[in-house]
Amino acid sequence: MNIKRKLTVAALCCSALLAQAQKLTSPDGNLVMNFSLNEAGAPTYELFYKDKTVIKPSTLGLELKKEDADKKTDFEWTERSDKEKSALDAKTNLMTGFVIQKTETATFDETWKPVWGEESEIRNHYNELAVTLNQPANERSMVLRFRLFNDGLGFRYEFPQQKNLNYFVIKEEHTQFAMTGDHTAYWIPGDYDTQEYDYTISRLSEIRGLMKQAITPNSSQTPFSPTGVQTALMLKTDDGLYINLHEAALIDYSCMSLNLDDKNMVFESWLTPDAQGDKGYMQTPCHSPWRTVIVSDDARDILASRITLNLNEPCKYADTSWIHPVKYVGVWWDMITNKGTWAYTDDVYSVKLGETDYSKTKPNGRHSANTANVKRYIDFAAEHGFDAVLVEGWNEGWEDWFGKSKDYVFDFVTPYPDFDVKEIHRYAASKGIKMMMHHETSSSVRNYERHMDKAYQFMVDNGYNSVKSGYVGDIIPRGEHHYSQWMVNHYLHAVTKAADYKLMVNAHEAVRPTGLCRTYPNLIGNESARGTEYESFGGNKVYHTTILPFTRLIGGPMDYTPGIFEMDCSKMNPSNTSHVRSTLARQLALYVTMYSPLQMAADVPENYERFMDAFQFIKDVAIDWDESKYLEAEPGEYVTIARRAKGTDDWFIGCTAGYNGHESDLRLDFLTPGKKYEATIYADAKDAHWETNPQAYTITKKKVTNKTKLKLKAAVGGGYAISIKELDK
Repeated sequence: MNIKRKLTVAALCCSALLAQAQKLTSPDGNLVMNFSLNEAGAPTYELFYKDKTVIKPSTLGLELKKEDADKKTDFEWTERSDKEKSALDAKTNLMTGFVIQKTETATFDETWKPVWGEESEIRNHYNELAVTLNQPANERSMVLRFRLFNDGLGFRYEFPQQKNLNYFVIKEEHTQFAMTGDHTAYWIPGDYDTQEYDYTISRLSEIRGLMKQAITPNSSQTPFSPTGVQTALMLKTDDGLYINLHEAALIDYSCMSLNLDDKNMVFESWLTPDAQGDKGYMQTPCHSPWRTVIVSDDARDILASRITLNLNEPCKYADTSWIHPVKYVGVWWDMITNKGTWAYTDDVYSVKLGETDYSKTKPNGRHSANTANVKRYIDFAAEHGFDAVLVEGWNEGWEDWFGKSKDYVFDFVTPYPDFDVKEIHRYAASKGIKMMMHHETSSSVRNYERHMDKAYQFMVDNGYNSVKSGYVGDIIPRGEHHYSQWMVNHYLHAVTKAADYKLMVNAHEAVRPTGLCRTYPNLIGNESARGTEYESFGGNKVYHTTILPFTRLIGGPMDYTPGIFEMDCSKMNPSNTSHVRSTLARQLALYVTMYSPLQMAADVPENYERFMDAFQFIKDVAIDWDESKYLEAEPGEYVTIARRAKGTDDWFIGCTAGYNGHESDLRLDFLTPGKKYEATIYADAKDAHWETNPQAYTITKKKVTNKTKLKLKAAVGGGYAISIKELDK
C-alpha cells in the first residue's frame, strides 16, 4: 500500500475567515469547491467542474429535536430553570449562527486492494478541507469535512465530544444540493421501505406530475413526498454534465433520500424516521455518513468512480481467506413464476412453530425445496462448474408468513419433512458444491435477532457458508421502517455477526448499499432495487439495466439474478402472462454490466439445457476482476463494459441496450499488445427483439488482437456478450 499524506493547519481569526471563502481544488484541478458562511452564519458550499457550476450555493446544517421543557434533568429530579427552558428553542438550531474557529487542509493518496471487486487495486486520492465551526450562542462546535477527488466531492458532519452537545436527536438534516437548471433525472420515488420501483426518466419539473404513476404496489412501502426521490440519483444537464448524488458509509444513522423544491430546483436531504418520527439518536463524538456528488462530462466516468468505496473505512477483518466470490444456481425461478411453491402444504392456514405438526398434513405436490429436486440442482451445478446452490422454502412456516405482522414467524433451523438437511449436506459435499442458506425474516427483525446465533451455527454445522436474507413486509418492531437508523444498525449487525461464524451475507430488501463492502467484505451482495424477479411480476422497463449501473450499483454490487433464457413466463406457469423484457443475448451481457461477486444463473436447468451453446458464456464468465474498462455509456440508452478476469489475460465484454437498441464500434486496444486472442461473440440476431423474437442469437468466433475493431448491434432490449481468451498461454 502506498500512502502519502500532507497536513496543513490554518488558524486564522474568526473575523478574517468570515470575510473570505475557503477554496478546495481536486488533485487534477478540474473540480473546485468553495466554502463560506453566509450572512446568517450558515455553512454554504458550491461546486464547479471545468468552470461549469455543478452545485449552486447550498446551505448545510441540522435541526435538532426540541427537548421537553417539563422533563426532569437528572435522577435527583431537579427542575429545569426558567433560563434553561427559554433556551430550548435555540438549541434545536445547528444551521445558523456559526463562526469559523479553524480550518485544516490535507492531501491523501493511497492505493488499496479490495478483497474482491471490479479491479485488483483502487486509488484513493483526494484533497481535504476540515472546517471547525463554533456556535457562540449555544457554545457548541461542529466540523464539516470535505474531500474533493478527481471525480467528485464527499462531505460529512462531525460532532466532537463537548459539554453542550453530548446526546441529541435529529429532527431533520438540512443538506442542500442546489441545481443549476431543470435537469433530466433518472429517478425512483422516495420511500422509507422499498427501492423496488421502475425508473422514470423526466425533467426535474416533471417529477411531481409523474409521481403517482411511479409509485407501484409493493409488500411494504411508505412514500413521503410528491417530489421525493431516492439516491443514488442520476442527473444530466443540458450542457452535458453527468451528476450523481448519493451517500457513503451509512452507519448508525438513517438512510437519506432527497426532497425536491421544484420551484427553485433545490434538493434537500430527507432522512428516514423511526417509529417515533425521529431521524437519528446521536451521542458525541459521532458523525454523519458522507454525502457524495460525482460529476463528469463523460458518463463512463460515473461508472468508473470509486468515491463511494474510498469514503468507507478499510477492511475490519484480519483474515479474509473465507470470503470469496460465488457463482450459483438455485431453487428459485420456478417459485417466482408460481410454477412451484415455497409452502409444503395447502392444508394449514395458521402456523405455530413447534405446535403445527407437518407430518399430519398432506403435501401439496408443488413444494420445490424437496430433497430430490435439490439434488437435481446440485448435479447441474457440479456438472457445469458452479460453486453453490440456493434453496428457498426449505424451512417450516411458509404457509403463514406474510402480511400478518407476525412476530415468531420462522426459526431458521427446522426443515420441512421433504427436505433432508443432513442428506443434502452429504450429497452436496460429495459433489464439491456448497449450499446457500435462505433466511426470510418476513421483516420480523426481533425474531431474527433472537434466532441469529443458532441459525448461523446451524449453517456452519451443515456446510453452508453464505446466506441470502430477506426482509419482505412491514418491519417488526412495528412502526420502524426498512431504512431507519435502527434497521441500518440491524443490517450491519447481521453482517458482523455472520463474520463471527465466517459466513457471507447477501441481503435482500435491505437498505441500499453505500460502500460498506470495503469495510465488511463478507457483505458480498444486496438486492435493494428492482431485480429480475419483477420480470415475472409484469416486467421491468426495457431500459432498466441501462440505468442501474448509474444508480443502485454506485453503492455496491447487486444480486440482480440474471440469466433467464425462457422469456415467456407462461411456459413455466400457464397462468403467468409476464414476459421478460430482454433478449437472451442481453441476459448474458448482464453478467458483465451488472457487477457482482455473487452471480446467479437464475433460470431452471431445463431451460439452460435447450440453449447450451449460449449457456457456455455463463459457465465461462468470471466473477472477480483485475481490471474494468467502461467502453460506452449513456444512462437510459446503453452500457458497454469490458473486464479482465482475476489473475488472467482473459477479457469479457457485455452490452445492454434500451428501447432504441445500440450500435457499437468497439476498439479492443485494451488487450495486451503482441498477444493473440480468440473472441467468442454472443450477439442478437438481425431479427432479434425483446418482445417478438428474444431467443434469436448468433455465436461467432474470431481471432483478435489489440488492433481489432468490432461493429456490433444490440437489438431493442437486447445486447451482446463477448468472451476473449488468450491464445497460446
